[in-house]
Amino acid sequence: MANFLTAEWRKLAFANYVIDPEILSKYVPAKTELDFWNGDCFVSLVGFKFCNTRLKGFRVPFHTDFEEVNLRFYVRHKKNGAWKRGVVFIKEIVPKPAITFVANTIYKENYVTVPMDHLWEHSDNDLKVGYRWKSGNWNTFELLAENSLQEIVTGSQEEFITEHYWGYAQASQDKTSEYEVTHPCWQVYPVKNYKIEVDFGKIYSPEFSFLATEKPKTTFLAEGSEISVKPGIFF
Repeated sequence: MANFLTAEWRKLAFANYVIDPEILSKYVPAKTELDFWNGDCFVSLVGFKFCNTRLKGFRVPFHTDFEEVNLRFYVRHKKNGAWKRGVVFIKEIVPKPAITFVANTIYKENYVTVPMDHLWEHSDNDLKVGYRWKSGNWNTFELLAENSLQEIVTGSQEEFITEHYWGYAQASQDKTSEYEVTHPCWQVYPVKNYKIEVDFGKIYSPEFSFLATEKPKTTFLAEGSEISVKPGIFF
């Protein structure tokens, strides 16, 4: 099947929080169920950069390089006796209205468009990556990491978080949108410190407001790679 979108996802910042599964229950698409790691249910704040983006092989002017920040959680769907592991997005934030229109129309996602910017600072020893977006006030998500790549450990939380290769969204009460995202296994930079100043309750929903004062279970920074997104289906 031909790719619908190809791009590079670079400098992916993750902050992963343990959350009560009941909070997510109304967001779980039909025919999927929550996916757990070592008994914990997670929601992740993720910021990254789209680079060299193409739709069906073509560049869209002024829409090839841009930031995204999303809040997501993890589900699985059984098909032909095997589990597909995927993510569901509470909301995805980008600075480009055409991206919002395409994602919401074709994949039934929940994209919104706001002003955004990013920060990538390199030194011999450190790497600082930050993403900002304006929703009322400016919100900030930054990681300070060692400038040294490491392989993701098999069975680790980093592997669980990054290796969900399907996207799921509620198309209706009994119908779900599904699409596949492909990429190689990523490498990560060890995180030394983080800064998260986000109005979770206002941006996402009041039930997520506790995340503003919650300490993430883990943070990590992935280098990223080329990715491809397949056309979606409904089931």
